This record gives sequence, structure tokens and C-alpha cells, in this order.
Amino acid sequence: MKILFAGSPESSAQILNSLVKEGFKVVGAISQPDKRSNRGKGKEASPVSKEAFKLRIPTFKPASLDKYFKKEIELLDFDFLLVSAYGKILPDWLLKSPKVSPVNIHFSLLPKYRGASPIQTAILNGDKKTGVSLMKMIQGMDEGPVYCFHETEILRDENKRELENRLTSLCIKNIAADLDNIFHKKLLPAEQNDSEANYCKKINKLSGKVEFKKENTADIMQKHKAYIGWPGLYFEKNNTVIKIHGLEKYKGGNTDLKVNSFRFISSGLLVKTIDSAIVITHLQFPGKRIIPAIDAANSYAKFFEG
Repeated sequence: MKILFAGSPESSAQILNSLVKEGFKVVGAISQPDKRSNRGKGKEASPVSKEAFKLRIPTFKPASLDKYFKKEIELLDFDFLLVSAYGKILPDWLLKSPKVSPVNIHFSLLPKYRGASPIQTAILNGDKKTGVSLMKMIQGMDEGPVYCFHETEILRDENKRELENRLTSLCIKNIAADLDNIFHKKLLPAEQNDSEANYCKKINKLSGKVEFKKENTADIMQKHKAYIGWPGLYFEKNNTVIKIHGLEKYKGGNTDLKVNSFRFISSGLLVKTIDSAIVITHLQFPGKRIIPAIDAANSYAKFFEG
């Protein structure tokens, strides 16, 4: 079986690697254009582009999926267009290009959740389970019929990064058999129940803002797990943006925050929330390194008063 792969992040790169190990012929890899590196002035390729280069797979990084890109794809012969978090809406001509099917790997039990952030949304909502769906792609966002899904529990303290790693492993474990069954028509796509569909909200930098006086402790903890890595959590104090790099529930019985909303304790910076309190264990001031919150007690004690 021949595959044209489309994806960008690290999880997609791992799936691409597994396809080659399973003996699939990957005729090309489509990924996002190189982006400016945070570590310098140069540009950095996506994880999928890097993996495709290692595997000597022809790589396409089009800025636009236009007629010129179409001409390049028309030279390829492939059974599946396999998409895993590519990051762009695909045109109809590309969806019609494979001989067998355009298949999307989606980290949710469709129709829950459609959109670009299903892992974060599942964690934010406190869901008990999630999974991997293989869907036949159509023009609507994640609206196509589903070939199959693989379910897993969401562990109690699992964050986005950890859950994504497990879902990637779950996909890799099953992808070869799934594609083989689709190829031989042993798996046929079933229409989704649109009445049960949920759409993920777009995540941006503002999504990571915490307003302690307006949010409860449980919701803040879920945000911390869901937004680990990016966009991360932050709060504003005295017109200063302070990033949160570690949080834990306050285990004491008496929060004693009637005077100040912030107070240093032995485990970090205790903060009053709308229903109880929470402890920031690690934080970062603008232009500074990440430090244990308790180390800020001497230097920033007055900053957090009032």
C-alpha cells in the first residue's frame, strides 16, 4: 500500500516513522513551511519534515495548496492520503486524489470533539475517556464518516503532553491493521451523529490567563494540565505578567487569606481562588528564569502584598 502523509507535530512524526517500519510505501510527506526558530534568527522545520528527511521521503512544505502544488501531487501514485494534525484545511481536489480513501487520524471519539484541540478540551471538561478515530475526510471539519475508533481512559493526573503520547502509541499500535482493513473493505465508514457533535474552542495565548478571583481551584488545575507547554498559564499582578510553571492543590485546612490574596508558605505561593486556594510551586517573571515560588519569598514579598 502506498501512502501520501500529511502532518506537522512530533506525534505525527512518530506515526510517520511507524508506517515506514510497518512496511508501507510512503511516497511523500506534506508539512507546514519552516518557521522562525525561537532559538535564533534561522528557520526550523516541523518534526514531520525532519523525520521525512531522515527517512528519505520526498517532502512538500507548500505555503499555499494551489495549482502549482497540485501539479506536483498529480505526479504521485498512492492509495491513501493519511492526515495527522497537518494544520491546514485541505482542498477538495486533494481529498479526491487517493485511490482508496483520504483518512484523518483524530485524537477524540468522534463526533466528540471536532476541531483542532480535542485533547485539551477533553482534559478541560474532566472527561473520563477519549481515544483515536480514523475518519474518511470530507470538506466539513471532522464531519466525515468514521471507519473505526480505539478507546482509552484519561488518567486522573494526566496532562496534555502525557495523554497525547499515549494516544500516539495507541494509534501506532493499530494503524497498520486499520489501513489494511480499510484497503480490503473490511472496515466501512459509518456516518457520525451530528446531534452529538461538539466543536473545540480555538486556543490562543489568552486562553492561558488565570484570574484567581473568578475561577475555582478545580478548573485552574484542569487548565494547567490542558495547556502545559503551550500556551501555558499566567496571571497578572501589578501590571506584570507572571508565568506559572507548577501548581498543586492546597492541602491545608485554613487558607487564611482574608487580608491578602497571595501568601508565601513552605510549599510555594498560596493564592486565593473563588472557592478555596491553590499553590504555585514554580513561577517566572518577565525576562527571568523559572524559579521555585518559595525562592521569591524574600525578593518579591512586598510585590505580592495587598
